[in-house]
Amino acid sequence: MSSTIARSPSELDRLRRRSLGTLVGSVALGSTGHIAAVTVATIVASEMTGSIQLAGTPVAAVVFGAALGATSLSWLMSRRGRRAGLAAGYAVGVVGAVLAVSAIVAGSLPLLLLGSLLIGFGNSSNQLSRYAAADLYPADRRATALSTVVWATTIGAVVGPNLVGPSGELAMSIGLPMNAGPYLVPLVLVGLAAIVAFVFLRPDPYELADHASTAQPGDAPAAPLAEILARPAVLISIVALVVGQFVMVLIMTMTPLHMAQHDHGLPAIGLVLSAHTFGMYALAPVSGRVTDRFGSAPVIYAGTAILAMAGILAAIAPAQDDRLLLVALFLLGFGWNLGFVAGSAMLTGGISVIERTRIQGLADGLVWSTSALASLGSGVLLAAAGYAALGVLGAALVVIPAGVLTLRRSGLAATPSG
Repeated sequence: MSSTIARSPSELDRLRRRSLGTLVGSVALGSTGHIAAVTVATIVASEMTGSIQLAGTPVAAVVFGAALGATSLSWLMSRRGRRAGLAAGYAVGVVGAVLAVSAIVAGSLPLLLLGSLLIGFGNSSNQLSRYAAADLYPADRRATALSTVVWATTIGAVVGPNLVGPSGELAMSIGLPMNAGPYLVPLVLVGLAAIVAFVFLRPDPYELADHASTAQPGDAPAAPLAEILARPAVLISIVALVVGQFVMVLIMTMTPLHMAQHDHGLPAIGLVLSAHTFGMYALAPVSGRVTDRFGSAPVIYAGTAILAMAGILAAIAPAQDDRLLLVALFLLGFGWNLGFVAGSAMLTGGISVIERTRIQGLADGLVWSTSALASLGSGVLLAAAGYAALGVLGAALVVIPAGVLTLRRSGLAATPSG
């Protein structure tokens, strides 16, 4: 990693703001393309195979691809810089979109799964961009910076699904199947994200990083992985990120099916999921500012409490009334966001710069692997015990990060984000 080149404070501030804007722009483009493709993934697989049981396989492939991308791209970034890693991830996502379109034309599920895996790999660039933003600023502004990049996903969450219809019509106008249309969106937009990151993310964010985020002569070498994971800030942040993701995906994944089973129409389902998405991303700047003001630990406590409340409300919500469920899913998204932003900020402060990129990739790999397990397990639990069991289990699981934080909080005194 390169050291910060001597620049005037005004020039450094200008370049950092430009880099942050570039990261926001690339994530907005990349997430829009990614979400447009994922929106129709289950439909495509179901129609291709004629099997509901196989409908979720492309989404699982996307999630596993994200886990693979998080670790692989972090390795590349630690050697070639953030710009090279982010651009490479987006480029792989474009290849995935090409393969997915080819799979739909050929009617090949294995090729669709490979394309989905690579699309998920590309989404890792969207996720890892938040750490590149965090590196640019000192500890007391880090959460705000990374939350700004998380907020950019709101654009993708709103715009992506709305491009499904027009892209399908475009596909048919050029002789492709309608279902191939949404995969043309990442072909274009993720490709643009790769170009934006490669062309405009100069100097590399490592060169503009705050002095606390750059390697210095005499820095100790990276410690063994087991030793790093045992540090309070690292342990707490990873547990908060992983459990928060598991609870959110566990409940969210089966909510549309639960509502459909009780005769709620698509407009009601869409409204509930929109409230959930709003809670997940739109309020990220609030989470960032609160974290910078009060520290990561109190915000993680708040996030776990809100997740527990969301789980309980989802469990007791009347099946025929979607109003309480709407509140529950909004709180589920917002509670996740608080833990995601605060946990990510704590992770940047709990490890040395020599160790940081590697551990960030490992953490995101665990988060996405957890998503896959929660997504697959939620259907099994719904069939065996019902939707209320998902909410109860989610509310119970948040005891884990709250307990770990309580037991290890005394060890956070040395980390700024604690």
